[in-house]
Amino acid sequence: MKWLVLLGLVAFSECIVKIPQRRVKTMRKTLSGKNMLNDVLREHAYRLSQISFRGSNLTIHPLRNTRDILYVGNITIGTPPQEFQVTFDTGSSDFWVPSDYCNSSACSTHVRFRHLQSSTFRSTNKTFRIIYGAGTIKGVVAYDTVRIGDLVSTDQPFGLSVAEYGFQGGRSDGILGLNYPNQSWSRTIPIFDKLKNEGALSEPVFAFYLSKDEQEGSVVMFGGVDHRYYKGELNWVPLVKADDWTIHVDRITMKREVIASSDSCTAMVDTGASHIQGPGRLVDKVQKLIGAKPRGSKHYVSCSAVNTLPSIIFTINGINYPVPGRAYILKDSRGRCYTAFRKKRVRTSTESWVLGDVFLRLYFSVFDRENDRIGLAPAM
Repeated sequence: MKWLVLLGLVAFSECIVKIPQRRVKTMRKTLSGKNMLNDVLREHAYRLSQISFRGSNLTIHPLRNTRDILYVGNITIGTPPQEFQVTFDTGSSDFWVPSDYCNSSACSTHVRFRHLQSSTFRSTNKTFRIIYGAGTIKGVVAYDTVRIGDLVSTDQPFGLSVAEYGFQGGRSDGILGLNYPNQSWSRTIPIFDKLKNEGALSEPVFAFYLSKDEQEGSVVMFGGVDHRYYKGELNWVPLVKADDWTIHVDRITMKREVIASSDSCTAMVDTGASHIQGPGRLVDKVQKLIGAKPRGSKHYVSCSAVNTLPSIIFTINGINYPVPGRAYILKDSRGRCYTAFRKKRVRTSTESWVLGDVFLRLYFSVFDRENDRIGLAPAM
């Protein structure tokens, strides 16, 4: 098609976005061969049907927990539909999957969109470039029908990557961004906003329940909240600014001592980030306080000491959110225990953190676009 011929002649946009690092854990020792784990996941995909509540337009869509490091869900693009596994990411706004014309090694291990097989596909010559913590993608904007369970967005703009760098071994084919529209570097309307604007959702909210210990049951829900997924009441936290899922943190403490955010700080609530990330000097301080020793890119502790490690408490809008040692310690492919704290790659003038899946496994999260706030409650 014409757009593919022109693609090689069109210079990629210089727009760049830096997203907190997203690492995918090393393959299991028993599935250490190249692409073996991906093959097993695809063959035995978790396919719990989505649940839609009539009258409320609430859709609960299943996510698959991959080693407590990544959560992916199935969506389809095109007519007839082509299925992809994507990360539902509140840390970014762009939605993309690999193009059939992507020859990067990362694309070769993922499902690629075959545009010639879709009767509803519409091409453009608009290009984009995004830099994530895990790598870089370059692509072109296209339009087609996208389905998330029973939710259907026709003529939805999305990205088709034609080059990917650094995503080798990733368990998802692409990323479906759920951040605010102004955070989109392809300058297209995010799928949530399009569904919201078209009245497909009863309420302009979505929510996440992330299971623990690789258990099934993780979900993302659109258009409302199923209260069975959390305990007690939702505590609502206003956003720092109505253009990003970032909130204020009062302080971060351990053993009743303030260890960070002594004058308050900010934190992005990011479902696409595996770990808790913060400024380098403060992350180093946390590692030292819990006795973690560096080895390669990680900090390790004795597995026998996990249950004795102190909780790290994030106080947000006056409410304490403890993260115990059993939550912030993960295991590598050899069964060794390492901490889930990471240094942010992007330095900022003010103290800021990223509350990723380590935090969100403990706390059910609701993202409310109408009121520009996030609701948190202990997860079931």
